[in-house]
Amino acid sequence: MNIFSSLLSAPTKQPQVTKQRRGIEIKSEREIEIMRQAAKIVATVLKEISQLVKPGMTTADLDTYAERRIREMGATPSFKGYHGFTGSICSSINNEVVHGIPSAKKVIRAGDVLKVDTGAYYQGFHGDSCITIAVVEVTPESAKLIRVAEEALYKGIEQVKAGAYLLDLAGAIEDHVKSNGFSIVEEFTGHGVGRNLHEEPSVFNFRTREMPNVKLRSGMTLAIEPILNAGSKYTRTLSDKWTAVTVDNAMSAQFEHTVLVTDTGYEILTDRSKV
Repeated sequence: MNIFSSLLSAPTKQPQVTKQRRGIEIKSEREIEIMRQAAKIVATVLKEISQLVKPGMTTADLDTYAERRIREMGATPSFKGYHGFTGSICSSINNEVVHGIPSAKKVIRAGDVLKVDTGAYYQGFHGDSCITIAVVEVTPESAKLIRVAEEALYKGIEQVKAGAYLLDLAGAIEDHVKSNGFSIVEEFTGHGVGRNLHEEPSVFNFRTREMPNVKLRSGMTLAIEPILNAGSKYTRTLSDKWTAVTVDNAMSAQFEHTVLVTDTGYEILTDRSKV
């Protein structure tokens, strides 16, 4: 695993908890309301970026915009400075899987598959979300990859409710992805989110015995984020120590939401349709 995948289940400091089981924080109603605001900021920024991105812009342009908007709304960028990361967004293009560093040298072009991931830290809590944008007109295969990645996210979210298990949502994601002929990146997982950007539990996108099959409880907040490749599931990390790319140069797509577990189901805190 490279640096970010290990960080997903290793917060930089021990979270202060109100109630806890297996190290997983259960948020209070007051904390949930703050997280709603943090997540709304993230959803707003991603919605705006999806509407303004166009060929000729650079990923640095998007990063500058995201940081300005996050700060205008009273928050700070969750990613900037996190273990030395220099951007307020992760911007990953085409075969770049995750953690692309924004740069004035990275020009966005028609046909690109652009992943934009960002987080906002507001009054002590984080929101976290990612979208994949089809820049102008992409190939039919890329369009299908993007569609299936978003569908897979919602297939997983639909399994969320108190009393369900993490592998219920992992299995739903895995089945949908594989039935459509794509691979799941296994080196990176979703995670708990809240007081820290990355908290327990790890939220897998495939069935595994590597981690406990955690039973969900009302008040848990999860960042669910399936990552799909058009080819091999394997990745490698570039010399910048951050950007992960597909080993076979195939396209990659990702979607992520911050989700609250409730007694009856779930609430998507980073729902862009509500901003």
